[in-house]
Amino acid sequence: MAPYHLIYWPGLPGRGEHVRLVLEEAGAEYTDTAHTDDGIKEVLQHINAEVPDDGVNPPICAPPILRHGEVLINQTPNIILYLGTQLGLVPDPKDEPAGIYRVNELVLTALDGLSNEPHDCHHPIAIGEYYEDQKEESLRKSQDYVKNRLPKFLGYFERVLRSKSSGHGPWLYGGQLTVADLVLFQCLDGIKFMFRKAVKKLEKDGNYSKVFALHEAVKQRPNIKDYLESDRRQQYSNGIYRYYEELDIEG
Repeated sequence: MAPYHLIYWPGLPGRGEHVRLVLEEAGAEYTDTAHTDDGIKEVLQHINAEVPDDGVNPPICAPPILRHGEVLINQTPNIILYLGTQLGLVPDPKDEPAGIYRVNELVLTALDGLSNEPHDCHHPIAIGEYYEDQKEESLRKSQDYVKNRLPKFLGYFERVLRSKSSGHGPWLYGGQLTVADLVLFQCLDGIKFMFRKAVKKLEKDGNYSKVFALHEAVKQRPNIKDYLESDRRQQYSNGIYRYYEELDIEG
């Protein structure tokens, strides 16, 4: 089939990074607007409704966007679900009809608690306003997140990894790597960048050892390792996961 084409903002990993990790793990052929000269133009064309109506795909709301042949879709978990079925990174529905939905619930939970909520830590009042305009509220939000929400979600995934449904080995479901493991890896990687003191303390506590072991296991996957060491992996900046010294608290 046609190569995959990821349409996302250049200059930051953002939500597009979940898509990249799936494509990289699978060794899929893909292009990425983050590495093209007019990448931002293509993103804006979709956002500003400058792309002609093809009569099949609904208009796009926001990136990340995936084009695959005649398929044009957005929403991070939707793209992850699509790629998982395309690239064999979810259970085969023929063997396990409900497996894909079990994996998808893990993806959705990780994105809710370890991606969307961290983003709200530096933009708790209004996404359209600068962080500097809501610093006091950001500190309060971050304090609550680090103290209550982060342990809640890490604790949940630790329970998943210790459950029988996880299977043998470091993976979340069925004893084999799925898109859920890649999503959790990226979420945790961003959290490690954003809340360094809190994560260091949580790692030292030892209550989430399997979660951190999963992060390391994904990091050592051959295709992922090559990707992380390449210039295709963009550095964290002003995206979802941001580092502000004043928000880097232990909890």
